[in-house]
Amino acid sequence: MAAISGAAEQLINEPSSLPSPPESQRGVQDLSDDDNVDNAAPEDLGNNASTKKKKKRKPKKKKSAGSGTPKQSNPPRVPVSLIFPNNQYPAGEEVEYHTENSFRTTSEEKRHLDRMNNDFLEEYRHGAEVHRQVRQWAQKNIKPGQNLTEIAEGIEDGVRALTGHQGLEEGDNIKGGMGFPTGLSLNHCAAHYTPNAGNKIVLQKEDVMKVDFGVHLNGRIVDSAFTMTFDPVYDNLLAAVKDATDTGVKEAGIDVRMSDIGAAIQEAMESYEVAIAGQSLPVKCIRNLNGHSIVQYSIHGSKSVPIVRGGDQTKMEEGETFAIETFGSTGKGYVRDDVSAAVYRRAL
Repeated sequence: MAAISGAAEQLINEPSSLPSPPESQRGVQDLSDDDNVDNAAPEDLGNNASTKKKKKRKPKKKKSAGSGTPKQSNPPRVPVSLIFPNNQYPAGEEVEYHTENSFRTTSEEKRHLDRMNNDFLEEYRHGAEVHRQVRQWAQKNIKPGQNLTEIAEGIEDGVRALTGHQGLEEGDNIKGGMGFPTGLSLNHCAAHYTPNAGNKIVLQKEDVMKVDFGVHLNGRIVDSAFTMTFDPVYDNLLAAVKDATDTGVKEAGIDVRMSDIGAAIQEAMESYEVAIAGQSLPVKCIRNLNGHSIVQYSIHGSKSVPIVRGGDQTKMEEGETFAIETFGSTGKGYVRDDVSAAVYRRAL
């Protein structure tokens, strides 16, 4: 059995569009030959006139616009606040409302009122940019043969560096850093496994690994996950979960019932099949795993977002934040708790 997950954070609020940072412009130099040479003057009644030449003018070098903005290193270690010194981070993908909520994007008055109350989005966008840069580095650099501890440390070192909060001083990790320990769950393990001290598990080519890590700034937690495989046999399994996650994000919104979101996710997920060892296997939603609301400084809020159809009539409300998490499996579509504990949280 293989199980994979996909997760994306959905802000149930009208996002204000922010301009993307300007791209660097290269100075254009005039490379035309500007050398003018006077011919030697002819002899005048025995007086020899010396040959004179005009000096060659060197074109001035123009400074590139934005040349002072640092670029991200490899591995990522440059705080994103230095890359975006104006603190205007990319807005990311925005999904427009539909049906009766469409006025939230068409009404200028409503959009203005929403923008006035969306200052906290800057912290979310800051954290999302940190997550995006670390995630892209991880997807390019994680390879079979690495042990799980090495992978987790690489991700967490990147998050701490890019948020600018290493957690070495008292109270620093409350300001920003890791939202929760990095999850690296292999194969039949669906979620919430992280390598503890002394872990010697090595990633294999045939493994299916779920990578789940969070970033927080001022308690605004960005929760996002992705799955890595190195065997194309699992491509359709990844496609099923991605489709289900995108569907869940699209369906989410103010006043939407949780049961409707779950039904849409299940329909998308279970429309796929995977061929493994000559056998065609249906992709099933893991029915006892859900998405969830997120509140400041707490990764799991009081509301759950199901990934199967059901009778939950709870609605999403304005100002709430949700993690839309989908889990697909070629097995029974149900998980049980293991005996080992890898991640815990403190009850406050």
